[in-house]
Amino acid sequence: MTYDAKEHWENIYQTKEPNEVSWHQEKPTTSLRLITETNLDKNARIIDVGAGDSMLVDNLLALGFRNITVLDVSSMALNRAKKRLRDKANSVKWIESDLRKFETNDRYDIWHDRAVLHFLTKEEDISRYVERVGRLLKPSGYLIVSTFSENGPKRCSGLEVKQYSIGSMKKLFCDFEHIRSIEEEHTTPAGALQQFLYGVFKKRGGEK
Repeated sequence: MTYDAKEHWENIYQTKEPNEVSWHQEKPTTSLRLITETNLDKNARIIDVGAGDSMLVDNLLALGFRNITVLDVSSMALNRAKKRLRDKANSVKWIESDLRKFETNDRYDIWHDRAVLHFLTKEEDISRYVERVGRLLKPSGYLIVSTFSENGPKRCSGLEVKQYSIGSMKKLFCDFEHIRSIEEEHTTPAGALQQFLYGVFKKRGGEK
């Protein structure tokens, strides 16, 4: 059977409650810390790719960030987040798109990805991801990306995933300045432990 990303993820979000997916976090503490550590002002343009119905957008709004874009292939996931945010959803830009096909004239100060990159297992998709990050980030913009580490799961949500080490992540984003890496143990809502690797990179190219 040919993998259809939209069909797959719509089914996930239609059949599981928010606290039933393994990646769920009530508060994405590490992502929030890494975003605030960039010291960008509250007008910074932030895109959260493959966000699903993540609580990151809620927390960024609460911190006062004003230019947030949320992208996901699943309309069900985006609608969940919009419903949760109520009127606050009107201040967020929502994009329903497969990241591999995403195009925009917007440029971002922060590209945030928690647990999307590792679902890309084909070299052409991975290369397209790297190219898109480089093109859509502003000069001196930040890439904050999280994947399963080499000690993490090999499958998730019925799909094979690609694990990363600090070395392989730095090699993938070799055109970016590596700021820091963090390995973190995530406890799923079901109580299982998953090993994640966070990487923070800065696009070369001088001041914005």
